[in-house]
Amino acid sequence: MTSSMETPNTSNTLATLRRRHRPEVLAPAGNLRGLKTAVDYGADAVYCGGKAFGMRSAPKNLSLEDFEEGSRYAHEHGARVYVTLNVLPRNNEVESIREYIGQLGDTGIDALIVTDIGVMMTAHAVAPNLELHVSTQAGVTNYGAANALYELGARRVVLAREMDMQAVRDIRARIPEDMDVECFVHGAMCMAFSGRCLFSNYLTGRDGNHGECAQSCRWKYSIVEEKRPGEYYPIEQTEEGAYLFNSQDMCMMEHIDDLIDSGATSLKIEGRSKSAYYIAAMTNAYKTAVNEYMIQRGFEDRDGNVLKPFRDRVIRPSDPDFQAFAEVAAREPDRIMAHADEAFSGVPGERPTAAPEPSDVSSVPSSTSSPASPSASAASSAEPDDLSYHARSTRRKSNTAAEILPDGWLHAPVRPAPPVTLPDWLLDEPDKVAHRDYSTGFYYPERKVTQNTNRSAYFRAWMVVGEVLGWSAEEGGRVTIMSRNKIEPGQHVEFLLPGEPPLEYDLPADGLRDADGNWVAAINNPAHVFSFPCPHRVPVNAAIRSRTKRPTLKAE
Repeated sequence: MTSSMETPNTSNTLATLRRRHRPEVLAPAGNLRGLKTAVDYGADAVYCGGKAFGMRSAPKNLSLEDFEEGSRYAHEHGARVYVTLNVLPRNNEVESIREYIGQLGDTGIDALIVTDIGVMMTAHAVAPNLELHVSTQAGVTNYGAANALYELGARRVVLAREMDMQAVRDIRARIPEDMDVECFVHGAMCMAFSGRCLFSNYLTGRDGNHGECAQSCRWKYSIVEEKRPGEYYPIEQTEEGAYLFNSQDMCMMEHIDDLIDSGATSLKIEGRSKSAYYIAAMTNAYKTAVNEYMIQRGFEDRDGNVLKPFRDRVIRPSDPDFQAFAEVAAREPDRIMAHADEAFSGVPGERPTAAPEPSDVSSVPSSTSSPASPSASAASSAEPDDLSYHARSTRRKSNTAAEILPDGWLHAPVRPAPPVTLPDWLLDEPDKVAHRDYSTGFYYPERKVTQNTNRSAYFRAWMVVGEVLGWSAEEGGRVTIMSRNKIEPGQHVEFLLPGEPPLEYDLPADGLRDADGNWVAAINNPAHVFSFPCPHRVPVNAAIRSRTKRPTLKAE
């Protein structure tokens, strides 16, 4: 596939920062290995933190030397590197940040992600060649704020996660074309507005706004009546108490077409504290989904050749048909919901078929969406087990009143198009990493994110059992691995491959060997080298995973 950049950014000058001709998949990395893994599995850009002033202190993060090596590696593969500098700094940190920005400017990175306006102005003065992105913690919720930040030099806004799909379209329609709109598509969500939280600081002294969040919101809580000290009552009907503030994870895999159509130019995967496997699996999944979007929307062919310039489907106020389309959209405010499916209601339902793009405004059809019935067919051939069923979010209708618009205001409409259809294996990928209950966040007003109040653990139905160290054609094919978990003869495994569906493979009844070439009955020592027959050529560092015998509630 072609790169998301017209040319790789091989030097640190703004002149090389080209306008993207396809949506960007932005992956997280907590260390140098994670950065390279993200690039290997198709990330168009990687965001990561340094040793200071980032919003994640738990990951090891990257040194200045790591940034230099990581930037070279990314640029060689047509990808970019963004560094988070998004803390809310205190007075005694201002000069240190200035010095650190100067050091970052010499490493070859491409952009800084900032929240504080003082940090933004400092970056302008100290490292003018770095592109500036405004963090979600800035809470950008409208085009006025985005335009003001553009005037101050920002070339991207990471929208507040509280925005719905209509807000994304309205912002996209009213900001400069060369300003990027970055939206979260996958990962953990915060119970506080745009991540600005004092809960952890209050309970533990660990400042969440300085990357030290203790995730107090996910702890177990009970209530105590004032005159009955020591008598604890669960908030929900459960013996284990209640996880009152425990927000669900986001998963927008089945709605990538809606988000890109609505003007998102960068799709952000959350998870700088996650494993290399998580980064690989989710980066590969969302990059494949974007590739399918580009092909099915007619922008590229299967070989990645450009057929027509990429453009979202948002109708700008300057477009001649804006007024007519907006009036239709005003009569049908739930049009975008015609593209929404019931993927997170336990058993996925069938997606409605949207009408083709109209040749004229008068042919714009009415919404044809309908709720899925209990007997609706599943998106995957495998029926989910009880725990998997429970680990999917039910979408609940909100009780919010209908939006009242001022006179003269028109929402930016979007040109209708048939939904993008993703293959079943791709729809299954989000369930193959550890996750909390999934939701679609706040993008759909009638299906907002909720809390899982009866547990805070991760759901895990798959585990990593090894990583590929090498493959040899000798003896009909043999793969050497570093073991992570037990592997037995006859076990069904999957190799996670970049840009492809996972390779399914059943281990043979014999042929397993240790590092010295001795036959072994099973691979049962973690962090040891083993090999087994495999006629399929598999790449180095590919993760090998297998379904757990019993789904568990913990991270990998």
